[in-house]
Amino acid sequence: MGGAVSGGGAGAAGAGAGAEGEGAYTVVLNVYDLTPLNNYLHWCGLGIFHSAVEVHGSEYSFGAHDHPTSGVFEVEPKCCPGFMYRCSIFIGRTSLNPLEFRDFIQRMASEYHGDTYHLISKNCNHFTDDLSTRLTGKPIPGWVNRLAKLGAFCNCLLPESMRLESTGTKHLADCHFSDDSRTSSNEHFEDEDLEDKHLLSQSSVSEDAIVKEVHR
Repeated sequence: MGGAVSGGGAGAAGAGAGAEGEGAYTVVLNVYDLTPLNNYLHWCGLGIFHSAVEVHGSEYSFGAHDHPTSGVFEVEPKCCPGFMYRCSIFIGRTSLNPLEFRDFIQRMASEYHGDTYHLISKNCNHFTDDLSTRLTGKPIPGWVNRLAKLGAFCNCLLPESMRLESTGTKHLADCHFSDDSRTSSNEHFEDEDLEDKHLLSQSSVSEDAIVKEVHR
């Protein structure tokens, strides 16, 4: 995991999105800590992370709410409210210009409703992995969502409320950590969160419309 973190960095994030040719728009993954325990867990290749994709000067991620509408939101890069910024990792480049990307992300938002969020099977890191793969052909580093993957593998050992067959939306607020701490925030949108997180509207185009996804 250490190599993956150091392989990205401020330099990669600072490159920005500048078009110098085909596939020249930078795609960066910004990773946040959800608990101070990550300072110890990361030595074991684990951690509880929030992640977001930075492209065209904005940052995009996915969170939970109780309505059948998009949970994809947009914030200032490296400034997601309630989370502790850890690092930035260069993922790759996309040839989608700002207008093409805006259309693309609005269509993708229709696939990620806030009431479908699940801590183990459909969290923010699943979203950023999907978005990164569609834009660049490259997934996010495995360690970012490793804990959820372990949870899915050990599904039968999890509390009933967190198992994959559970129909309720699972939020980080439902979890306590071994040091009796809780996350300073979570991926469930409260009214005050909406002031800082701009929820994306879904495209008026039908969900089965063809989306232009360029892999460079």
